[in-house]
Amino acid sequence: METLKSALDFSDFPRLDLVVAGSLAILFLIFPVFPHSSFAMATMIQFLMFSLYGMGWNTIGGYGGQVDLGKAQYVGIGAYTTTVMLVRWDIPFWFSMPVGVCFAVLWSFVLGYPLFRLKGHYFAIATIATSLVLKDLFEVWDFVGAARGLEISPIKFPPPDFLRLIFKEDVYYYDVILGFFFVGILYMNWFRKSRLGFQLRAIKDNEEVARSLGINVHWAKIKTYAIATAFVSVVGSFHACYIKNIEPEDTMSLDISILIALMAMLGGAGSLWGPIIGAGILIPLKSYLKEWLGATAGLIGIDLILYALIIMVISAFEPRGIWGIVQKVRRRRQ
Repeated sequence: METLKSALDFSDFPRLDLVVAGSLAILFLIFPVFPHSSFAMATMIQFLMFSLYGMGWNTIGGYGGQVDLGKAQYVGIGAYTTTVMLVRWDIPFWFSMPVGVCFAVLWSFVLGYPLFRLKGHYFAIATIATSLVLKDLFEVWDFVGAARGLEISPIKFPPPDFLRLIFKEDVYYYDVILGFFFVGILYMNWFRKSRLGFQLRAIKDNEEVARSLGINVHWAKIKTYAIATAFVSVVGSFHACYIKNIEPEDTMSLDISILIALMAMLGGAGSLWGPIIGAGILIPLKSYLKEWLGATAGLIGIDLILYALIIMVISAFEPRGIWGIVQKVRRRRQ
């Protein structure tokens, strides 16, 4: 009960923030009612997915200060677990998704124990290496389809199937991922005020001081890494049912890992709203600029240039991202 009260307690935010957040929540709920294109719906689903990815990364990267660039491997573990269990043994999403989380968390413990002996850029490089090695293993593993991947056939599981998450209309996928999105926000609101959340802030500021206060630094990082992994794995399982055709390059590439980290960094790492702000900017930018400039105007690659330019400009003004800029403006007014 206390945990639920803490998750629902947003009293430390200014009233304006809560009004904006509440308005956006209502907008998300009623979005399917208004006329929209399939492209807009797909963009909204991608936004919610990457918001959750960013929330997960924010636990270890934002609050813990550990730059993890290997989160795509856990996207792949969740996606492949759900797909394999559904295709080979007809086990529905709501049963296979927790199994995928368990596999991903177990793998995070195996990696986390030695990796968190490293610091700074050595840790970031190590996470990239482990992710690429796992991707290479999946590309030659016949049981999971090797490089060609696996496909979930809607013919074999005729939609709508709420147990297996097989739908014809994307609105159902939107409703499911929106539910995960709200649960993720509530969890992150609790996490930032939890004992582990305060321990991570102390570790980020100064590890030696944190140790002197009796904090088990290594174990705190491992636990947080597992939490971040669980977030990513859940969305990876959803991704498999939504896309219905997964392969190592689609779910475990370095591009996905970097994009997940950029979401939180751009919006504001170490803040509740940062990953959501980052995803709200980068996902529509990525989708619509690629469509308008890449396909329509034939300017291949210009979308990536603009995409990188915005990140560099914001980072130059405030290393803490957009949320840091908002807080700086507020302090000046006060």
